[in-house]
Amino acid sequence: MLGFFRKPVLVLGVASWFFALNSTPALAGLVGSKPASEVVFSKREEELAKIQRALESKELQEKLKAYGLTKEEVEKRLSELSDEQVHLLAKASDKVLAGGDLGLVIGVLLVAILLVVLLKLLNKEIIIR
Repeated sequence: MLGFFRKPVLVLGVASWFFALNSTPALAGLVGSKPASEVVFSKREEELAKIQRALESKELQEKLKAYGLTKEEVEKRLSELSDEQVHLLAKASDKVLAGGDLGLVIGVLLVAILLVVLLKLLNKEIIIR
């Protein structure tokens, strides 16, 4: 007698399971779009642009000259920085652009540049995986 009810109970269970899944509402939302003419910059490029804006300030240029760095040397060393170092400098340059602590930014910039020079002199590479 139990075998007779086994198949109908299984069929009703599967049918109710399908009805429960199909009765859930579908959720939709708007997706932002960008014009085709807009150039999409990577995060690194945006951060490098932010650093460049900070480097254009007269105070920072004077400080870098006092440390004996020319604009070409700074540009060359900026291109050698890793993504993490660029991110760190971009965060520090926010303070310069907002009128914050200029000494901190110069210190971070010098440490990053010295780190790159030291690694180049020792023929070492940092590989981030």
